[in-house]
Amino acid sequence: MTDPLIVGITGGIGSGKTTVCKIFHQLGVPIYFADDRGKYLLSNDKLLKNQVMNLFGAESYLPDGLLNRSFLANKVFSNTEELNKLNGLVHPAVAKDFLQWENNQSAKVLIKEAALFIENDSYTGLDKLITILAPEDVRINRVLMRDIQRNKAQVLDIMSNQVDDKRRREVSDYLIDNGGSKLLIPQVLKIYKELQNTKN
Repeated sequence: MTDPLIVGITGGIGSGKTTVCKIFHQLGVPIYFADDRGKYLLSNDKLLKNQVMNLFGAESYLPDGLLNRSFLANKVFSNTEELNKLNGLVHPAVAKDFLQWENNQSAKVLIKEAALFIENDSYTGLDKLITILAPEDVRINRVLMRDIQRNKAQVLDIMSNQVDDKRRREVSDYLIDNGGSKLLIPQVLKIYKELQNTKN
C-alpha cells in the first residue's frame, strides 16, 4: 500500500478552516484537527501537563485537572517568547499523536488542519498545503460572533502571532477564497478532484 497524501489546511483565525474541513469530511476524507487535539492533549497527556506546569506553574491547571485556559492565554498571547515555549511543548506531542492517528487510516488522502503550519515551518512535512483566505475585518467579525468570550483586542493579539496572507500565498499549493464573494463548495470540489489524482 502506498503512503497517503498528507494535506494541510491552514488559514488565519476566522478564515473558515473548520467549514472547509467539514466539506472535505463529507467527501470521505479523514480529518485530523491538530489544534483541537493539542487542546485535548494539554488536559489529558500526563507528560505534557507536567511540562506545562514546570514551565508556567501549577496555576496552569484547574483543581479538576483541566487546563486553565484564561491563565495560560494571559501568559502567552502577548508574549511571543512564552508562546514559543508553549508551542515547543505542544507541537511534538501533537506530531506523535498525528502519527498514531495516521497509522490507523486507510484513505488515499488525509487532511491535517492547523492554524500555525506556516508560523512553525511544519508545512514542510506536508505533501500539499491548502490555505483559506478571507479579509481581516470579515475574520474578526466571525470570531467575535463565534467566541463570545473574546473581545476585538484579543482577536487582534492572536492575529499578530500569525503570518500575513502574502506569506500564506507564497508557500501554499492551493488557495480557497472564503471572503464571501465566491462559492465555497465548488472551490473545495476542484481541489478534492486534483488531490485524488495526485500520485504520492
